[in-house]
Amino acid sequence: MYKPYTVILIIPTGIGAAIGGYAGDALPVARVISQVCDRLITHPNVMNGASLYWNIPNTFYVEGYGLDKFAAGEWGLRPVRSNRVGLLLDQGIEPELMLRHLQVADAAKATLGLNITNHVITDAPLNVELRTSPSGTSWGTIGNPDSLLRAAEKLIIEEKAEAIAVVTRFPDDMDEIAVQNYRQGEGVDPLAGAEAVISHLLVRTFKIPCAHAPALAAAPPAPNLSPRAAAEEIGYTFLPCVLVGLSNAPQFIMNTEVQNSLSTDIWANQVDAVIIPATACGSSALLSLSQKQCQIITVAENKTLIQVSAPMLRIPTLQVNSYLEAVGLLVADKAGINLGSLVTSNW
Repeated sequence: MYKPYTVILIIPTGIGAAIGGYAGDALPVARVISQVCDRLITHPNVMNGASLYWNIPNTFYVEGYGLDKFAAGEWGLRPVRSNRVGLLLDQGIEPELMLRHLQVADAAKATLGLNITNHVITDAPLNVELRTSPSGTSWGTIGNPDSLLRAAEKLIIEEKAEAIAVVTRFPDDMDEIAVQNYRQGEGVDPLAGAEAVISHLLVRTFKIPCAHAPALAAAPPAPNLSPRAAAEEIGYTFLPCVLVGLSNAPQFIMNTEVQNSLSTDIWANQVDAVIIPATACGSSALLSLSQKQCQIITVAENKTLIQVSAPMLRIPTLQVNSYLEAVGLLVADKAGINLGSLVTSNW
């Protein structure tokens, strides 16, 4: 019986990754890897490009906390044809900006045929605050997490939502230098860490797919805008890619349900390879996967602000310079070819 070749692509958010640290700039990596594997599992930071997105049929869109639980073997992934996506909006979003997001949902239903529920607005502003760690990575806090959870619960119970797209108002008084650097293709996405905090909380609590889009006031056009940041400048919201990703994101199943598992369900012990930046090997997902029978490939040229390498953690890996080289390793591994036979130094 043929065993589907399954790959996980991880590029942690908010750490200034040279590839995957901007507005969907890791999508080309995901697209090419998807061509050489049967199933690609990745997360919103890789797939989200604000107003831009790309539907990759054999790719599974899994929020970061859910990916951690999957890698630990505690949760499985159940593919779906489509999800009923609930739209959760922060009361702190101004009326005009709120209207823009509602129009995105209308457009996604009318133009893409997505199944989107009636929206729910939180009963209090969420008051998101942004933070930067000493290493320069981004994170953040939510002033009213209970309001967020109540709104999500209402979507699930009253609107029968199977996935949640959440939009929160992010502060405009961000570090101008950090924002300017990001728009020029340097530095760290100042929003990404806080976005992860929000989605992690919802997925941990409700165990359904979730992704976040920040609501921001429109910025004036930048003449020296980096192509890597440009996807965030061509629309009024970052919501389109989130709705598309969640529309067929796999549902989570608990390992206690394994006796009722379907043949299409995916579990961590079925993963053949994982690809991650060489300096970002400290994630919960990678530490869990390092204990399983899968090949770990680290990519040197995808530099980040953190310096946690596989050798520091005594994790055996294959290190390559680029994602193009990683693709070559995947092809050889999928074909069952000894890598040593492909280099002249072993002849």
